[in-house]
Amino acid sequence: MANRQALEQLAEWIKGSSYTVLLTGAGMSTESGIPDFRSQNGLWKNYDPAYVSSVEALHRHYDVFHEFYSLRLNDMERLKPHSGYSILSKWQQQSMVHAVATQNVDGFHKKSGAHHVFELHGSLDEIYCHECGSAHSRENFRKGEPCDCGGRLRPGIVLFGELLPEKTWESALASIEKADLVIVIGTSLQVYPVNQLPSLTSGKTVLINREPTTLDHLFTMVIHSGAKDTLIQLDEIIQDT
Repeated sequence: MANRQALEQLAEWIKGSSYTVLLTGAGMSTESGIPDFRSQNGLWKNYDPAYVSSVEALHRHYDVFHEFYSLRLNDMERLKPHSGYSILSKWQQQSMVHAVATQNVDGFHKKSGAHHVFELHGSLDEIYCHECGSAHSRENFRKGEPCDCGGRLRPGIVLFGELLPEKTWESALASIEKADLVIVIGTSLQVYPVNQLPSLTSGKTVLINREPTTLDHLFTMVIHSGAKDTLIQLDEIIQDT
């Protein structure tokens, strides 16, 4: 459980902030049941993450690529966002959060009613042809059907070897640069360049993550606790004061 004194201080910062940005990672999704593909217990143990989610796998081993992302689509459709997502959306409605940048590709922020969401690594909600870019349905992807042009279908996420979507990145960067409070939730901050974002604000920075990271020392406040429980406790303090 998060330290009560730290949560009370953070609640004051949130209520007093004129522009707050959230940056979320896998630790938000895992508490909804989405596998953490970088943990030893996650699906990454059955796949080489640097390969199966690469452009090379898409071209050279499409069967493995297709199987892996079919599993991810199934998880996304079977599971639901936990209550922490609803709390963040409520804070947006109450003008206490102004933008959300996320590394997650499950779309849970938007499904919970959040707006002004920057999906830095894309979204599994989109399926398109790698060759011609035409949109397709998830069912087409699951069947392994090629596009009319003969190209292979893929989810609309950033694969290893690809650049982040430029406009999305620039929008997230601009938001963080003008923020006076940036709250990072559920990420080990291992993935470049997203792990650089918290250092680009002149405002206060807060990290909420179960485990310590190599960048803890750069934050104004660090809370080592789970995302959902911390957000529930924090929201109770905010709404009661």
